Amino acid sequence: MGQVNTQEMMRVLDSIARDRNIDKQVLLRDLEQAMVSAARKHFNTLDAEEFQCKVDPLSGQISLMRHGEPMVMPPEAFGRIAAQTFKQVMIQKFRDDERSSIFEEFSKRVGEIVTGTAQRYEGGSLVVTVDRAEAFMPRSEQIPGEQFQAGDRVRCLILDVRDVGNQVKIVLSRAHPDFIKRLFEVEVPEVAERIIEIKAMAREAGYRTKIAVSSIDSKVDAVGACVGVRGSRIKNIVDELNGEKIDIVRWNESSQILIQNSLKPAEVSEISLCFELGRATVVVRDDQLSLAIGKRGQNVRLAARLTGWDVDILTPEEFTKGLETMSATLTQIEGVDEKMLDKLAALGMVSVFDIEEVGAEVLMTELTVSEETAKLMVERASVKAKEVAEQQQKDKEEKERRNREEAETARRLLAEGGVPVTEAGEAAAAAILGADAPAPERPVSPTDDARAADILGQGG
Repeated sequence: MGQVNTQEMMRVLDSIARDRNIDKQVLLRDLEQAMVSAARKHFNTLDAEEFQCKVDPLSGQISLMRHGEPMVMPPEAFGRIAAQTFKQVMIQKFRDDERSSIFEEFSKRVGEIVTGTAQRYEGGSLVVTVDRAEAFMPRSEQIPGEQFQAGDRVRCLILDVRDVGNQVKIVLSRAHPDFIKRLFEVEVPEVAERIIEIKAMAREAGYRTKIAVSSIDSKVDAVGACVGVRGSRIKNIVDELNGEKIDIVRWNESSQILIQNSLKPAEVSEISLCFELGRATVVVRDDQLSLAIGKRGQNVRLAARLTGWDVDILTPEEFTKGLETMSATLTQIEGVDEKMLDKLAALGMVSVFDIEEVGAEVLMTELTVSEETAKLMVERASVKAKEVAEQQQKDKEEKERRNREEAETARRLLAEGGVPVTEAGEAAAAAILGADAPAPERPVSPTDDARAADILGQGG
């Protein structure tokens, strides 16, 4: 072991305690235990109580005792094997202490935004150094399409901290909705001070986020404060997210108004809520349809998640047709009149699909009709729903076929005109067909599409 320089030893312990954020008392205790292990190894004893060691916290003087009696043998007199044991025990103890210290520190920071340094990718996960610890961001918590190089600054959320065997697993995220919530707290003081409350959020990382906000102070405009002067605040957040769209929605306790706000920028003509099904049927003009649904259905999907309602979007024609089909189907049943149909519409049941879904018991309660009549209504609605679904599927296939034929014709005309059918040719074909050419006619709505498929599956 060589001569023990107590002052140097204490300086080293001070340095370790400071750099690795470990309590010095813990290190002194480790030193004492390592010394006992070395003594047991030297004297080849199995008795755990035979040796005791005390290190003076001020001077660093080491006192070794055997069976409670001071030993005259100084620590440096131990042999090479005992010294090796001492070294191994100290290293292991330091590692354990550092792990405990990291776990304790980062456990308190779950939910915080931190800035780390990208190191490397391991099996799809990004390894990031945060302060003195190594953390990782699984692929599922990364924003799609984002790539970091070694040394890049990475701003992220501490999502989870777990003590796994001999290491602390720190999980980071940039895809979690709370990451955006924390960014708003950083950029918008009113959110951090809880003057503005984030009431709900829905996010598709890398593409679009909807966030509903309200203010507890009538003098503070929640949406305006989040956007900032000339969009300065929201721009900082969007830049951090590499251009992800953020829709700031004004919160309202009324579900109807909240749904209307959540579908902006599309203008809503009418909303019908069915509390039984948790469904909102939203009517928008034809020219607002693609805006309301959004690219790949994103706008309506996020609006549904933000509001907690299953949102169906229909044109006025589709809405009217659905009501007329329901009316024609149910009025054939004895005892069912227009007044009952008006009541069903008021309850948000606006199509044969809805009648089939709510079931007989609800109809008996709401319309005060007999069980037999209610069951007959559901039965007739179910038969009609299957017919409607089949017809919608045929219409959809026919529309897609026509679109394919038109596109093919456009390509042929371009080719005959000497324009090679490359990407440019495809673009020209799209232009001929009209970039905003009517999309294939949807079934009653995106959600009804799935229901129609279910019915066809059940019936097929």
